[in-house]
Amino acid sequence: MNPANSSQWLQLAFNDPVLDAQTSFRSALKALAEPGLVQPLDRAQALDSLHPATYALCLAFLDADTPLWLAPCFDSPAVRANLSFHCGCPIVSEREQALFALLDESELGDLSGFDNGSERYPDQSCTLLVQLAALSGGANLSWRGPGIEEVRPVAIPVGDEFWQQRRSRNAFPRGLDVFFASSEQVIGLPRSTQVLNTTEEAA
Repeated sequence: MNPANSSQWLQLAFNDPVLDAQTSFRSALKALAEPGLVQPLDRAQALDSLHPATYALCLAFLDADTPLWLAPCFDSPAVRANLSFHCGCPIVSEREQALFALLDESELGDLSGFDNGSERYPDQSCTLLVQLAALSGGANLSWRGPGIEEVRPVAIPVGDEFWQQRRSRNAFPRGLDVFFASSEQVIGLPRSTQVLNTTEEAA
């Protein structure tokens, strides 16, 4: 995209850049601290194909030091122009280079290439920002781990392939942290959370 023409795509980010960014960041951190609980994330407007919650996650997390990989469905002039202007994040073409990745449901069957950190630097793994049509209506699974008292039932509508891919990429402390966003809400899934099906087989 020609930078000279990018201004035609720009729109408002947060109404109150400081307060809204802080509120969105706290909501996202709370989502990770209390896995499986829906948190409000309503401080941003929709941007092209991005829901308000998805765009708010981008505005809260992305900056010049956070390379972003875009799923093809989100790779539009409007998304590129606004993320570049408001966040300054470099958009990369290779998954291996990304610290954040913006995905939709169609990309969840293959998480290969995204960096899941190392034993020495687990914090350098890629964080997945996943936009869904809804945050409920899927198969009932049981989540266990830090931030959860005993077991929490969660029914995020994603396929079995995602849970298989997550299991293959998670070897704590290595792993992929995930935010599921829809409309003006978000659910966090940190790498430390164990996801079980009805037979209690770890996913």
